[in-house]
Amino acid sequence: MDAYFDEFLHVPARLSIMALLAPADWVDFAFVRDTVETSDSALSKQISALADIGYVAVRKGRDAGVRRTRVRLTPQGREAFRRHAAALEQIVAAARARPPEAATATEPESPGTPRASGS
Repeated sequence: MDAYFDEFLHVPARLSIMALLAPADWVDFAFVRDTVETSDSALSKQISALADIGYVAVRKGRDAGVRRTRVRLTPQGREAFRRHAAALEQIVAAARARPPEAATATEPESPGTPRASGS
């Protein structure tokens, strides 16, 4: 496995959140929730885990009297996501480079198994 593959980020919910935040600055919690299609509590749990490890920053405040929570990647989180994405790209590239015949393994024939004609 590639040294940059990040098991913590590979959790589908976390990976989706990180991918959504990667091209942005501060992103509204509700936008993340709706885009990732999860509940407030599930998203809050994942964002807390990402914040605890230092991958995201959370800003809570008020906007026109409405409570808002915004999230963004930290420099450490941005680098971790970049490295993890590169590791995934290497895995995919290796799979695509494999010749088709190498991808289809054949099982050894057991005694008494009929053979195809012409063999």
